Amino acid sequence: MYKKVDLINIVNAVGFLMVIVVNTLANSLPLNNITTGELADKYYNLFTPAAYVFSIWLVIYLLLGAFTIFQLQPKHQDKGFVKKVGWLFPLSCIFNSVWIFFWHYEYLLLSLLVMFGLLFSLIGIYLRLDIGRSEVEQEVKRYVHLPFSVYLGWITVAPIANVAAYLVSIGWPPVGMTAIYMTVFVIVVAIGLSFANILIRADVGYNLVLIWALVGILVKQINTPLIPYFAGAGAAAIAVLLVWKKLY
Repeated sequence: MYKKVDLINIVNAVGFLMVIVVNTLANSLPLNNITTGELADKYYNLFTPAAYVFSIWLVIYLLLGAFTIFQLQPKHQDKGFVKKVGWLFPLSCIFNSVWIFFWHYEYLLLSLLVMFGLLFSLIGIYLRLDIGRSEVEQEVKRYVHLPFSVYLGWITVAPIANVAAYLVSIGWPPVGMTAIYMTVFVIVVAIGLSFANILIRADVGYNLVLIWALVGILVKQINTPLIPYFAGAGAAAIAVLLVWKKLY
């Protein structure tokens, strides 16, 4: 006999549906008469990637949908991942949804704080699952580990853009070479985080998202001094190191 579906499984499903509804309404209504993308353009900064990069959200939500369905099935209840994820997933859903409201109504400092809440909840899930180091069945790797790898990869980058948007909103956007140097510094930090992850965990999903973001910055800032070179070189270096780590 399989273990029965528990309360947490239902809460996970409700949390995921809440995220989908809030994000859909945010852009279809839209909330505060402005879309998420239009707000990103309003608070433009040099770390903002090309518009197509934000399609990663569709991938994230498809993967989270797969996780939600997977964790609802009674035959998977004894595999341990539900207990490890615990209440952090519904908490991340709350942070995600609240962020949308703060972002759309332009409470950017509050949105930044909530974004860090989302980041820390995902880090908690990632570490509890020990993604990249624990031995698990392929279906758990595919439907549990991969969704949170990709999600955390994107939310590793998103707070940086959120900080930059907040600085623009308070009238402190660095200009000229200062802005370029600051952006290059942030890109180098992102590359460093990726290298650390590869050496410790060699997590493909996480690092592919960082490559995706860096290539998007390269495309967006192709005519800006220094930035496209660092972004492109960083993406290439991450790819090479990841392949090397996987092979050797």
